[in-house]
Amino acid sequence: MNDQNKNLILATALSFIVILVWFVVFPPPEPTDTPAPETVTESTAPEAATASAPTAEADPEAAAQTGEVTTLAQDAPRLAIDTPSVEGAISLQGGRIDRLSLKNYRETLEPGSDIVQLLEPVGGAAPYYALFGWAPGAGLTHDQVPNADTIWSADESSTLTPDSPVTLTWDNGAGLTFERVISVDEDFMFTVTQSVENTGASAPSLAPYGILARHGKPADMKNFFILHEGLIAMSDGELAEVDYDDVAEYEFNPREGAPAEVTQVEESGWIGFTDHYWMTTLIPNSGTPFKSVNKYDPKRDIYQTEAVQPTLTVEPGETVSSETRLFAGAKEWATIRAYQNEGGVDRFLDSIDWGWFFFLTKPIFAVLHWLNLTLAGMGIAGSMGWAIIGLTLLIKALLLPLAFKSYVSMAKMKELQPQMEQIKETAGDDRQKLQQEMMALYKKEKVNPASGCLPILLQIPIFFSLYKVIFVTLELRHAPWIGWIKDLSAPDPSSLYNLWGIFPWDAPEPGSALALAFIGFLPLLLGISMWLQQKLNPAPTDPTQQMIFAWMPWVFMFMLGSFASGLVIYWIANNTITFSQQYLIMRSQGYKPDVLGNIKSSFRRKTQTDEK
Repeated sequence: MNDQNKNLILATALSFIVILVWFVVFPPPEPTDTPAPETVTESTAPEAATASAPTAEADPEAAAQTGEVTTLAQDAPRLAIDTPSVEGAISLQGGRIDRLSLKNYRETLEPGSDIVQLLEPVGGAAPYYALFGWAPGAGLTHDQVPNADTIWSADESSTLTPDSPVTLTWDNGAGLTFERVISVDEDFMFTVTQSVENTGASAPSLAPYGILARHGKPADMKNFFILHEGLIAMSDGELAEVDYDDVAEYEFNPREGAPAEVTQVEESGWIGFTDHYWMTTLIPNSGTPFKSVNKYDPKRDIYQTEAVQPTLTVEPGETVSSETRLFAGAKEWATIRAYQNEGGVDRFLDSIDWGWFFFLTKPIFAVLHWLNLTLAGMGIAGSMGWAIIGLTLLIKALLLPLAFKSYVSMAKMKELQPQMEQIKETAGDDRQKLQQEMMALYKKEKVNPASGCLPILLQIPIFFSLYKVIFVTLELRHAPWIGWIKDLSAPDPSSLYNLWGIFPWDAPEPGSALALAFIGFLPLLLGISMWLQQKLNPAPTDPTQQMIFAWMPWVFMFMLGSFASGLVIYWIANNTITFSQQYLIMRSQGYKPDVLGNIKSSFRRKTQTDEK
């Protein structure tokens, strides 16, 4: 067997092993159903942050008050939220933001599908909300600060829009007047400014906080190894990703009154929950130290994140205030990048799960996003699909110097075939002599027989990175390309079962055995492109190698049939460009691949085998 075929077999086998391992280690995600909690209760309020409060000492017992919600949150008065990106409501019970839907995103591609609901009030199927308030310190009791049941006063005709903030007020009847001003931009960032005015004679202390509470795990979790879903936090440049199960296994923290982990953030950070495509995050102002808390209440199955800012002392006649931002919305790359670069949210882009190959996934997506915007700006339909093809062209262009060396070496190997055969005849069974003379020939002719594998090996991390990008980024979700491809993040919906839509019956259900057997049109193109790429070289003479070569494209075709359409498009484009590069470069070196002849010879071999 010549070295060229050895390289091709090695490269193909490596790719096959990688894909096989990928399927075993990272099986397709299966959604799980999480039952809604049976009881309707409220979460624990945080204690004041005493570490940064030299002027006052907080009262932990007063702060750790836990109360049942006496009235369902959806029955309380509400203020509407209406922006270009979201709609929802603020409950005046607790002043919580507990109803929020994303206007520009729907649950499915079906006509009339519901828009995505992110936040839900207590009493719903999956309560998930944001609370803000003040933890009582010295000189205050729990009922002297606004809590989860406090009914705030506000103009009930007010609607929160980007141009009109809303103001909530509450007087504790003991000399303190609390005010909360909530504003929102045109995307997904809320700003909550809390202030307290002291008209009394004492000087109480209290600490501002923000809470995100989630009752139970989300029902639509992917539970996929390569995707983080759960708690996420940035603490002075250190990113922490904590799964829901890991939070539930925290040790009991006496100060928090629940299993909890506490981190003191000195300069900047944020904390919240991240889903596949959506996220809620509390963001104290940069430069403000705060206590970051991950907490779980096992009795009520409530996951909670908190950002507790330093304790403040309010002197008589003084007003103190604190500001916290709340991101609640879609993980749009451009939007999150703008909040990071222009809004000062430290490393906010890391809230997108870029994975182990972040040094590849980040630039790959940045280029993909730029290509998509450029093509869309030119009025090209299905711009993201064409952007994937454009990205493939750019990657192949970057790897062209290596590919050129590889294909030149392969062409020279073809020219050296007569000399190599002569060396084999001369050396006979002397393996050492054969090896020495072969190495001398390679050195003399400046040929590297292993160079053909390098481009393939470099493609493996690129393939994994693109798989990650297509799976985790929102911009690929429900992104159409051409015709029947309506979602590049989903497998090709067409099927051989109905001859790709020609016959009037439905294709098998995705994920079923029939769907795997009756592949879509794109996987078929993938198999054909791999098969044609093989035909640039004559098949090996060894029957075992012939069988491996004959089956490999079709095995890959079925294995990759359930992958996202965007990834299959990349692979087809990559195979097509590789075929063209190899053909042209080898011809430029004086060797003309006989593609048609190799195809005919493969069919002749099959006919001869059948006759035998």
